[in-house]
Amino acid sequence: MVLRAYKKVRANKGGPGIDGMNWEELDKNLIPNLYTLWNRLTSGSYFPQPVKETEIDKKDGGVRKLGIPTILDRIAQQVVKTHLERIVEPLFSDNSFGYRPGRNCHQAVEKAQRNTFGHDWAIDLDIKSFFDKIDHELLMKAVRNYCKDQWVLLYIERWLKAGTFQSDGNYVDRLTGTPQGGVISPLLANIFLHVVFDKWMEKYHPEKPFVRYADDIVIHCKTEKQTQYVLTLIQKRLAECKLSTNPKKTRIVNLAGITRNKYPRSLDFLGFSLHPWWCKTGKGYRVMITAFISAKSVSKALDKFGQLKIHKWRKSIEVLAADLNPIIRGIKNYYCKFWAEHTHYLWYQLNERLLKWVQWEKGLNKKAALFWLRNKYRESPRLFAHWELVYP
Repeated sequence: MVLRAYKKVRANKGGPGIDGMNWEELDKNLIPNLYTLWNRLTSGSYFPQPVKETEIDKKDGGVRKLGIPTILDRIAQQVVKTHLERIVEPLFSDNSFGYRPGRNCHQAVEKAQRNTFGHDWAIDLDIKSFFDKIDHELLMKAVRNYCKDQWVLLYIERWLKAGTFQSDGNYVDRLTGTPQGGVISPLLANIFLHVVFDKWMEKYHPEKPFVRYADDIVIHCKTEKQTQYVLTLIQKRLAECKLSTNPKKTRIVNLAGITRNKYPRSLDFLGFSLHPWWCKTGKGYRVMITAFISAKSVSKALDKFGQLKIHKWRKSIEVLAADLNPIIRGIKNYYCKFWAEHTHYLWYQLNERLLKWVQWEKGLNKKAALFWLRNKYRESPRLFAHWELVYP
């Protein structure tokens, strides 16, 4: 189990924890290190080290704090995760998609879009600081309900209690939450929300479809009053489990309902925006709820291209294409999964940056640069991965 866990964590790479040990150091002394870890896990003498706090920028501004365990602690977590996942995975809801084998973001977005049929209203639910606020006692109660193995329960408790070395070097004890960055944290979060939200919804509100990707949740309702009522009940349920909604991000969304009150008309979910769109059907034009790339996702992609300062690269266009295509394909593969036309604005903007590169590199005015770029397109229409969607 330890060897399989090592191979899995090794494939995911990742940086060192507070002990500074990287993969090269571990691999130089691999067998003794893994043997020591196995020995401690089997004897009950394994104790995790504190996690290292790392900050990353969030999409909507601010920072997200990650807690990075040491490499050996990540391997130990993978051992427990693999064992626990076999027990709880078959029990999880079909409406849950985050951090689960064989499930992904596209399936979640597709399910959310499907749920809009016959449901004109939605709740965009955001749980305030979810990973930081999970109550340890309630979480362990949920885990014990599904798993009776004492070694699993012992080590999960120790990981929850392991402290954090903050970015300023100060050590703090962790009283609530499970750190993002830990191997087992997503599984523990899924177990907690399975009990707190999924099973509760399916028991008391089975007629209201929902989609959950980790702590991103969308609930669909038929009427304005029903939406308001369900949101109140959910907030009460979360409060009972020592959680709360984020008032700035939790919203009631009117996708296609009729009301005198003013509500948002679009719903952002996993980088996509669901909103009404006139579609041509066999019975004429009708309003359908369709998934588009969200404005935030477009802005993020353009920021990435802007930071690259493409126009200042002094290299051939073939090398430029080779460097940019992995980024372009990543965006295409994610946002063009359902259809591609909604991403055209993004590719037009990228072509404008390529045109600026031609002007700087070839010393041409805009009209001559456009002529040069279109000639290149005719010679190699697949040179840039996005040219099959929007040519210069």
